[in-house]
Amino acid sequence: MSNSGEILAILEYMEKEKQISRADMIESIAAAIRNAAAKSAHAGYNLKIEINPKTGALKSWALLTVTDSVADPATQIHVDKARIYKADPQIGDVVEREIDLSNLGRIAAKNVYQSIIQKVRQIEKDRIYDDYKDTVGDIVTGTVRRREKGAYIVDLGKAEAIMPKRESVPGEDYGPGERMRCLLLEIDNSPRGPEIILSRASFKFVKRLFELEVAEIGDGSVKIDAMAREPGYRTKIAVSSSDPRIDPVGACVGAGGSRVKSIVRELNGEKIDVIKYSPDPKTLLEECIKPAVAKNVQIDKLERKISFEVSESDLSVVIGKRGSNAKLTSRLLGWKLEISKEMSGQIGIEEKVMQAAGSLAQMLPNLTEAQAAILANNGITGSEAFEGVESDDLVGMGFTQEEAEDILNRVRLYQSQ
Repeated sequence: MSNSGEILAILEYMEKEKQISRADMIESIAAAIRNAAAKSAHAGYNLKIEINPKTGALKSWALLTVTDSVADPATQIHVDKARIYKADPQIGDVVEREIDLSNLGRIAAKNVYQSIIQKVRQIEKDRIYDDYKDTVGDIVTGTVRRREKGAYIVDLGKAEAIMPKRESVPGEDYGPGERMRCLLLEIDNSPRGPEIILSRASFKFVKRLFELEVAEIGDGSVKIDAMAREPGYRTKIAVSSSDPRIDPVGACVGAGGSRVKSIVRELNGEKIDVIKYSPDPKTLLEECIKPAVAKNVQIDKLERKISFEVSESDLSVVIGKRGSNAKLTSRLLGWKLEISKEMSGQIGIEEKVMQAAGSLAQMLPNLTEAQAAILANNGITGSEAFEGVESDDLVGMGFTQEEAEDILNRVRLYQSQ
């Protein structure tokens, strides 16, 4: 390692390929040589090391304290001998005796190289963090390099980033070499170094797209008050404005839908509902489910639960496939929802439960009244209503995992007969 040609080659390579300055590398190489020397015949020496940044030439000295009684020859020198290195040395002075480190040995040289590699990695990690720490929450564009266990490895130019499977949108597929826009979600400082996490599934990605596309959101005259997203399916966004002259929904949608269409294109056709925000949960609910109309609305503030009915023709749309639309509405409001079909005439909830229990009894003979009430409140009143329902959906309604699986098994058995 003391070969000037080797050192110069390392300095030039790191400067050109890794953009690491010669000063940083010289400091690292010197520290690595000092550590290697401490494990060699030069153990115990207090070394001064200089490396010429232009030629790579290495020079080293042992720093010795002048004394009249030498206890440690690695760090001390007798005053008489010190005169070789310094004119008129005094007790306590430090003299420099040049030493040759060219024969540190193969193991020591290997340790030097390993130390340099570790230092380079650390410098690169620090630089990645410094380059991207202020970009968290912004949209970045990168090139897909490859897929690893469902995750995308994306080249951002100065660094590689990862978009885990959980942060990718179901149905989207990017191949190597394709360009990808995504949100720089976070920088995870793991023991292996900073890992840049990207996302296209986060609601924050859609929020940032609106901030970039809608000038009124960018300048603060329109505010995003609430959001809920089912990636690849639908996003609901509630907006308001403190300026009565501004229509917040119109500003987000744009002339002829131009602004929202631009965002929908970026999201590969994901539906977007822009809703006028209201602090009143009943009003916000009504905005969320338009053009459907909520009837017999009952609000339980203690449980943060809203129960309401909609017409039979609107029920499937308000609930959505596998309850997805109802889940989004619930998340946007921050309230639990109980949705049921509007019954003709003045029919109470007890009678509705009895009707649901009656229609489900043949299929689920052991169904209790409380369980029938849960299913009825979620719009499930017959075998056809179980289409697309999974055990997680039933657990979300209040059933145990065991009850949910038992109900679905009985439904499948009934439908197969």
